[in-house]
Amino acid sequence: MDGYIHSIESFGTVDGPGVRMVIFLQGCPMRCLYCHNPDTWEPAQGAKMSAEDILRQYDRNRAFYAHGGLTVTGGEPLLQTDFLLELFALAKERGIHTCIDTSGITFAASDPACREKLDRLLQMTDLVLLDIKHADSACHKKLTGHDNAPVLAFARHLAERQLPVWIRHVLVPGYTDGEEHLRTLGRLIASLSNVKAIDVLPYHTMGVAKYETLGLSYPLSGLDAATAADAARAKQIILAAFRESR
Repeated sequence: MDGYIHSIESFGTVDGPGVRMVIFLQGCPMRCLYCHNPDTWEPAQGAKMSAEDILRQYDRNRAFYAHGGLTVTGGEPLLQTDFLLELFALAKERGIHTCIDTSGITFAASDPACREKLDRLLQMTDLVLLDIKHADSACHKKLTGHDNAPVLAFARHLAERQLPVWIRHVLVPGYTDGEEHLRTLGRLIASLSNVKAIDVLPYHTMGVAKYETLGLSYPLSGLDAATAADAARAKQIILAAFRESR
C-alpha cells in the first residue's frame, strides 16, 4: 500500500541514534500552538509512496546509516499504522533499526482491534520518541486541543512492553516552563521503567514563515524563543524530581 508522505530527510541526526533517514508522514489530529509544521496537518495529502519506494531510497545511502536507521515522524505517524506495518516489516527483513516519533495521541486502549494492530507494529519497533507536551491535562488541552489521557495511557503501555523510549518535551515560555509542571513531568517519567533518555527542546519561531505562506495566523505571535540555557535549566528540574521519585 502507499503512504502519504510530507517529506524525507536523508541525513537526520536528532531523531534517534546515529545518522537516520527521517520520514515525515502527512496528517495530525493535534493543533499545538507552537507547531512549526502546519503543512503536515491535513491527512491524505502529500506524495504517495510505497514502502518499497522508501526503502529503495534508504538503500542508496545505506552506508551512512550503519549506526543509525529509519525514523518515522510527522505530523502524527500513527495515523498511518497500516502503512507503517508494511514499512517496518520490510525494514526488519533488511536489519534496519526502526524508530517512531509520536505524541501518542491516537492510542485507543479500549479498542481491541486498534490495540492489536499497534502491538504488531511495536513488535517491529526498536525505539519510540514520545513527545509529552504537558503533564497537566487541562494545560495539555489548552496547548494542543486534546486531553493528555491517551498520551499517558500510551506511555504506560510502552512501559508494560518494556519498549525503549526517549521522552521529548518542548519548553514553551509561559506554557510549559513552570517549575511545578516540570517537577510533575519528572515524577511522571520516573514512574516509567523503560525511559532511556530525556530531551528538553527549546521553543523556536522558525515556523512563523510557514504560517504566513499558508495564510494562517500564528497562535504565539510575539512570543520570544526559549534559549538553550532555558532548556538546560528545565531539564535539571525534571531530572531532580525524577531522582527524588526513584
